Amino acid sequence: MSRCATVSRDLDEPIAGTAATARTWLLLEQPGPWGAQALTMSHLDPVLGRALEKAAEGTGVRIALIRRPGRHADFGTPAVRQVYAAHTTPGNAWLRGATTRTPEQLLGLDFAALGTGDPQSFDNVLQGRPHTGDPLALVCTNGKRDRCCALLGRPLAAELAASGVEGAWEVTHLGGHRFSPTLLVLPYGYAYGRAQAPHVKEILQGVREGRVVVDGCRGGSAWERPGQAAELAVRSAAREDTADTLSVVRTDGSAPRWEVTVAHTDGRRWSVEVAQSASAPPRAESCGSALGSPARMDVVTVRELEPTAPTR
Repeated sequence: MSRCATVSRDLDEPIAGTAATARTWLLLEQPGPWGAQALTMSHLDPVLGRALEKAAEGTGVRIALIRRPGRHADFGTPAVRQVYAAHTTPGNAWLRGATTRTPEQLLGLDFAALGTGDPQSFDNVLQGRPHTGDPLALVCTNGKRDRCCALLGRPLAAELAASGVEGAWEVTHLGGHRFSPTLLVLPYGYAYGRAQAPHVKEILQGVREGRVVVDGCRGGSAWERPGQAAELAVRSAAREDTADTLSVVRTDGSAPRWEVTVAHTDGRRWSVEVAQSASAPPRAESCGSALGSPARMDVVTVRELEPTAPTR
């Protein structure tokens, strides 16, 4: 049976506008095996996992588990766990880190405030500090959700770690199994598909320099999917790779067609028409699932508008 990622690649399925949506990411280290619903199907206390899921509902915060690349034998509960929080909205993008011996502390976070970009509770509850190391390269490796994530993601994560990428982690779920290996880069929150190690290193170098690599990009997680496709189209049309310069400021319409307004910090604006259509021919969205026609985001037009005053 063909793997879903192989079929998607062979069909040259477009990946722009397919990233998971989250204004803020909250990442908790949890070694050992992960189930399909990792927060409640791992060696994390499932009661805590359910409570965290409930706390994050509707706040714009997405919680995921992370672990270092390598073997995932269970060596018992880790004494100290790494925790990260990252906000991805341009103009207020940040990445903060902390450690904890008691992951129940995360229930003391103000999830609503984190979702709006306020890190105060993260700092107060966990003694969080700005992350000063390498950008994070989070590779989805959860084979219990889809075998492509394990078969393609785990070797990528291992190769990155072996080559000295300090920010390489495995992560539980980024969506879009058929685009494996999938990758999320923080702090800016851009997701990538069909990633290979040399390209990932180029992406990470771009982050260090404050740039966004558009090639292979699924979109910025701060935006809904029409906005993701529109922002990437403007980056390509305007040849703009500087991070934190473009924002999706307005989205009019509803499926299957939207008018998205993208603004630059220098005052330029663009109107982008985005159309949703069904992918053809039918293909499985995940290994083992029935054939379907996943939605795709197609940019119809990119039109620059009359300039206004700079946004900041």
